[in-house]
Amino acid sequence: MILNPQLRDPKLYLMILSDAAVFAVALISAYMFRFEFAPDAFFKQQMFKMLIWVVPFKSVVFISMGLYRGMWRYTSIRDFWLLARACLLATLIIMAIILYVNRFAGYSRVVFIADGLITFLLAGAVRMAIRSYFSVVGVKSGESRKIKPHTKKVLIIGAGDAGEKILREIFDNYQLDYSVAGFIDDDPSKKGRSIHGIRVMGSVHNMANIIESKDIEEILVAVPSASGDQLRRIVEACTQCGVPYKVLPSIGGLIDGRVSVKVLRDVSYEDLLGRPEVKLNIEGIRHFLSGKNVLVTGCGGSIGSELCRQIVKYNPRLIALLDASEANLFYIQMEIQNEKAFKNCQAILGSVQDDKLMSDIFNQYKPEVVFHAAAYKHVPMLEANPWEAVFNNIIGSRNAMEISIKYGVEKFVLVSTDKAVRPTNVMGASKRVTELIMQSLHGSVTRFMAVRFGNVVGSSGSVVPLFRRQIEQGGPVTVTHPEVTRYFMTIPEASQLILQAGTMGEGGEIFILRMGTPVKIADMARDLIRLSGKEPDIDVKIVYTGLRDGEKLYEELISEGEGILPTNHEKVMVLRSEQLFNGAENLSQARVELKKEIDELVKAAERHDAKAIKHLLQKLVPEYKPYNNEYVL
Repeated sequence: MILNPQLRDPKLYLMILSDAAVFAVALISAYMFRFEFAPDAFFKQQMFKMLIWVVPFKSVVFISMGLYRGMWRYTSIRDFWLLARACLLATLIIMAIILYVNRFAGYSRVVFIADGLITFLLAGAVRMAIRSYFSVVGVKSGESRKIKPHTKKVLIIGAGDAGEKILREIFDNYQLDYSVAGFIDDDPSKKGRSIHGIRVMGSVHNMANIIESKDIEEILVAVPSASGDQLRRIVEACTQCGVPYKVLPSIGGLIDGRVSVKVLRDVSYEDLLGRPEVKLNIEGIRHFLSGKNVLVTGCGGSIGSELCRQIVKYNPRLIALLDASEANLFYIQMEIQNEKAFKNCQAILGSVQDDKLMSDIFNQYKPEVVFHAAAYKHVPMLEANPWEAVFNNIIGSRNAMEISIKYGVEKFVLVSTDKAVRPTNVMGASKRVTELIMQSLHGSVTRFMAVRFGNVVGSSGSVVPLFRRQIEQGGPVTVTHPEVTRYFMTIPEASQLILQAGTMGEGGEIFILRMGTPVKIADMARDLIRLSGKEPDIDVKIVYTGLRDGEKLYEELISEGEGILPTNHEKVMVLRSEQLFNGAENLSQARVELKKEIDELVKAAERHDAKAIKHLLQKLVPEYKPYNNEYVL
């Protein structure tokens, strides 16, 4: 039999004995207060008899309620509530015992009420004294804590909950070489007030004077609820002061909601984007995925890999990973198995275009939910190689959908793009054709749906990694056009909302994620240059290179004939489409026509005939305005 290691710790018994002394003092004090410090012989005798059983009884109550499991040096408000419950329970039981045995004859009720209150106060005082000792004087590894060496003087922006937690961490953690000079907060009611003795010195507006007068060496930004515009203003003020700064991530993004100064990091573009935290229907998603076999195609890509990270949180029975990139597949498999500790994970190296492989996957792993994220998405690359858009984006997707029907998949979620709306490039047109295939299969045993959204910050092929590399090399930063704008969201946000849309789909819908306000790419470039501590057009030049093949100035989320309807989630909308596949009487004929046109498209792709591919795409997607690329084969 293995004993709990805590039972071999002498500190445990010291804690129990200290509380036993408190119980005795509390009961004696209660009697003394009740009888004005002069109890007669009867009550003195009663008091000593009570001490014999009340002290061990209270110790048993405290042990059973877990008051000795924690370390008193880390006593928190939660521990005091637990202490209060233990004191109340012990008092009520003691009074119940006396009521049952003696009907309270010869006993003063006030004594027991006072005993409970004094026990709470004294036991709390002991815990608070130990917490204070380790916080202020303390010991470190058995040696007296020495005065810190040189500490970095910092300002904390944000005199709220997050700022208070950072300050407490700095106080408690000896290894952090920080000394907090003060707080900055734009709330005028907080100016002049203090948190743990540290004063709120002013607002961001007069931060430069404070930094200069206090010799501040670094700024810690603790405003996790700040919008993108607010954070941008803070960053600009820090940059003008020439002081390094770090930001605390959103509390919702931290494990168990714990905030620590250890997670302070450099400001990223995702912070300036200011996307609010996604509120998910957790129970709905859990019902959608828990205990299910799930297949993710394109699992190694930016969206596919984040989908995998999100999916394993909801305890699927199995997750099958399919990707054509060996390296990407390996990395996400290792992350899911090792970092996420999800063992029932199967990795398959291959392409969605491989009919035999796909059939084997569905036959062996029997997926009930499919997230189809496999696609080529680089616009200029697909303009130069349009046949690959046909083979991978269209035929690969059709293959995945048809096999899903064959094997009775419950739900199939297609990851689409805003470039499918009035496309000017092959990539967007190919994704729109994929949406049409999805809609044509509506009514089968499998419920199909698509999720359409814009650009994802930091995904492979996005402008943010490219701009960062250019800035690191000293520039120039290349922007295609001064007026080009794009919708952006973060990778986790996009993936979470894909899962949310998957819970809502009944079949045939195209969901649109609410993207917020479009961002000018030129403004993004300037923000990233400033985040690197440099000035745009002075330290790093911005050069305009002209729109690339198939690129347009503005992206859209809906086409003509489509109307947006709200859903029960504030950030997910659904299209009301007037397309061909809505009428049941036309569905069979529409499927035949669509298959015929796609077969012609495949023949053109096999010939590597770019002009024919674009012409046939235009027949399938009349709103497609092809870009005439003279360099394609």
